[in-house]
Amino acid sequence: MLPKLKPQFSTVDEYIALQKDLQVRETLEQLRKTIIAAAPNADEIISYQMPAYRFHGILVWFAVAKNHYGFYPAANAIKVFKAKLKGYECSKGTVRFPMDKPLPMDLITEIVKYRVEENQEKAMLKELGKNKKNK
Repeated sequence: MLPKLKPQFSTVDEYIALQKDLQVRETLEQLRKTIIAAAPNADEIISYQMPAYRFHGILVWFAVAKNHYGFYPAANAIKVFKAKLKGYECSKGTVRFPMDKPLPMDLITEIVKYRVEENQEKAMLKELGKNKKNK
């Protein structure tokens, strides 16, 4: 018996369209719009077969699981927003939002904006380091 292959996709549109449940598709589209509004200069890509947003490096990923939406803003963001994420299942770089409740879009917006600032700061420090070496 051949192993069941996961569907492959190359765009976020394809990822969302492959979801069978209409409510899941609508929630993902709302999440997508929220992320884009919080990071309007980010590129929308597929990374690790998940929708992702890149601005001076990856900002966040998201995905659908059987009973939750996975949101992956990196470990530091989980630490910074620990108090606000209370009530959600979290691990090192993951937040699991239950499917039976609305996503906390205001909190997601805050986290994405934080990640934009964090990545901009890292990029600026990296550039400063390069400039010092070149002098």
